[in-house]
Amino acid sequence: MNIIVCIKQVPETQEVRLDPVTHTLKREGVKAIINPFDLYALEEALRIKDSQEATVTVLTMGPPQAEAALREALGYGADAAVLLSDRAFAGADTWATALTLSKAIEKLDPADLIFTGKQAIDGDTAQVGPMLAAILNIPYAAWARKLTFAGDGLLTVERLLDHGYDAVEVSLPALITVVKEINEPRVPSFKAKLRAKQAAIPVWGLPDLGLDQQDAGLSGSFTQVVKVFPPPARGKSEVWTGDPAELAGRLWQRLKERSKGV
Repeated sequence: MNIIVCIKQVPETQEVRLDPVTHTLKREGVKAIINPFDLYALEEALRIKDSQEATVTVLTMGPPQAEAALREALGYGADAAVLLSDRAFAGADTWATALTLSKAIEKLDPADLIFTGKQAIDGDTAQVGPMLAAILNIPYAAWARKLTFAGDGLLTVERLLDHGYDAVEVSLPALITVVKEINEPRVPSFKAKLRAKQAAIPVWGLPDLGLDQQDAGLSGSFTQVVKVFPPPARGKSEVWTGDPAELAGRLWQRLKERSKGV
């Protein structure tokens, strides 16, 4: 079985900054991590590899420093990694990102399963996985919390919902986006980390994928950020300290006063 895991290197949440000119995330010089949801996707792929014959390839698109995320993924136990890095990819929205990833996946050996995290913590769109499946014309299931191989090339997926879960059956090849409830990521072994440092990671650019410039990056994006602004102030706030019983009475009085003014 050939498994591909798409991961993304993201800025640590507290360090997200926007370029005031391009309105895109500033990644240079900012501490980065593997998108946390993608670690669960990688772990699920590795668990399948542990239970049956499978090869796990990790794929990411980003600047040169995204290679660090791929080496970290190799340290967890992935077999191979590919970095998609080209200035032409900069500024890509979810569609341009999915299209670029699809070209790389088509260039690799045919995939039986493609995994992604449910969403990236920097954009929170949850769009790239489903878009990628649509471009590749394969079935997908989002928000997976449990997978069961049913035989005959079928996969049963329990999908997390707001109030419980449902179960769907998809035929392979398929794309699955996972939630954190699906597993607990392993701790990389020291031996695997050493092997990851020495691994060769190919870098593919625009010419390697056969993409036109107009279809990649900002040029190939259907959406663009044209303005960034903080939300309007919601009014002044107060901080009360003191005895809980006294504060409860004070709050009750304030609520009664406010309700009369409505």
